Amino acid sequence: HIIRATLESIAYQTRDVLEAMQADSGIRLHALRVDGGAVANNFLMQFQSDILGTRVERPEVREVTALGAAYLAGLAVGFWQNLDELQEKAVIEREFRPGIETTERNYRYAGWKKAVKRAMAWEEHDE
Repeated sequence: HIIRATLESIAYQTRDVLEAMQADSGIRLHALRVDGGAVANNFLMQFQSDILGTRVERPEVREVTALGAAYLAGLAVGFWQNLDELQEKAVIEREFRPGIETTERNYRYAGWKKAVKRAMAWEEHDE
């Protein structure tokens, strides 16, 4: 259960951050493209999609930090003409779509926020 809770916390924290970004920008998320080692975990990717209520796209190339640096260098020297040319190179290996209803999603997320609030008051400090 500890491993599952750890994976779920990643998804909940991602939602926390994305909600703050959406509130600041006014731009609604339509899909989340993910990368890094954790994206190999199908449970996490599906849970992320469920909690966000949006599709999660896992690219064929999962470690894109170095790839991004190479793309920027290639653009700088004219190897690629523009971002559209690079966009064509992005291949989605798998797409995850929400598998739970909105009411269930909101119920679970409310539980997460309640747990975080309680944890913040776990220990009182007299300073």
